Amino acid sequence: MRPVEIKKDIHWVGAVDYNTRDFHGYALSPNGTTYNAFLIKDEKVTLFDTVKHGHEDEFFENVALAAGSLEAVDYLVVNHLEPDHAGCLVETVERVKPEKIFCSPMGLKAMDSLYHMKDKGWNIEALPTGANLSLGRHTLQFLETRMLHWPDNMMTYIPEAKLLISSDAFGQNLASSERFVDEVDRAKLTELMREYFANIVLPFSPIVQKTFEQIQKLGWEIDMIAPDHGLMFRGKDVAFAIQQYAELAAQHPTRRATILFDTMWHSTETMARAIGDGLKDAGCEVTLMHLKANHHTSVMTEVSRSGAVIVGSPTHNNGILPYVAGALQYMKGLKPQNKVGGVFGSFGWSGESVKIIKEWLTSMNIDVVGEGVRTKNVPDAEMLAQCFDYGRQIAQAIEAKMEACGVK
Repeated sequence: MRPVEIKKDIHWVGAVDYNTRDFHGYALSPNGTTYNAFLIKDEKVTLFDTVKHGHEDEFFENVALAAGSLEAVDYLVVNHLEPDHAGCLVETVERVKPEKIFCSPMGLKAMDSLYHMKDKGWNIEALPTGANLSLGRHTLQFLETRMLHWPDNMMTYIPEAKLLISSDAFGQNLASSERFVDEVDRAKLTELMREYFANIVLPFSPIVQKTFEQIQKLGWEIDMIAPDHGLMFRGKDVAFAIQQYAELAAQHPTRRATILFDTMWHSTETMARAIGDGLKDAGCEVTLMHLKANHHTSVMTEVSRSGAVIVGSPTHNNGILPYVAGALQYMKGLKPQNKVGGVFGSFGWSGESVKIIKEWLTSMNIDVVGEGVRTKNVPDAEMLAQCFDYGRQIAQAIEAKMEACGVK
């Protein structure tokens, strides 16, 4: 992709990664992604962030085309130090030779451990929340967004352009020739935002809410949001982006349930289907996800939209199956809120799996309904009836959770 002027004298100069399916080393990006970087042409030509290593050729070409030459860049603003944003930071400094580098106070603390710059003679200044930097016709204002999603994250606002460079916030993983969300299907875009939020931003939901409050206090008028991944929001889509993030961060319970399970000889799977039937009979939407067939990225996207998460595993070596353990570990790190839970499983002789899963869910502050259901070997008609009833009980618990959270 060639550079794109997104505002007068402000250019997108990033790179599009059509081939990646691995995001941050732990999540999937089935639609690829972009590494967005931006450049302002002013008295001080300023570059914002770089791109992931391996995409530097496209990036440097775009910077040179937008600025006139790499050497024309005066300032480099590093909103985030993670390698998908700063993967060619060292090479950029070597080739651009910026007069000054700006980052957040936490970024300054982390810079050397990530990029070993103390012996390189870089001229770096930390800019805290509320700081201003004049480029000539444009002013830069800064907001630290610590732990959204690394300690060093910050946003940059350009009041003259009403442009917010939002770093990781509002991102999506999508490789395309389009640069703005109004150029793609809205339903697809909304799902991509949920997927990104559920797997990257979810544990920092309170910080999202705090950030909105800070932006309001700062009085920033925004008519374009430029995240570091995916497409940009302009005009009326700014309000759409903020509304979507506010709803995702609120984590309101819904009349939906996700049933996660693994199975050896289909007994636990049969129980999962019976529990799902009970939930459906009580008016809930239900998604069953066999953990051998669904990556944890997809699992968390589904869990994020659900009011209940029900987890099943047969007992295996006095424990639970590895895919179930992996999903629970991943889920715990993302800290889902306002969920009710359920547990179930089959066993041959010892039967610890249900107890173990309940302990996992309880440790996540998920309100588990009862003691769960378990069966020895193959569930019979009576056991499946119990599973059906357990599904109905979970549906009732969802209704109670929604009422407690003020959701209709």
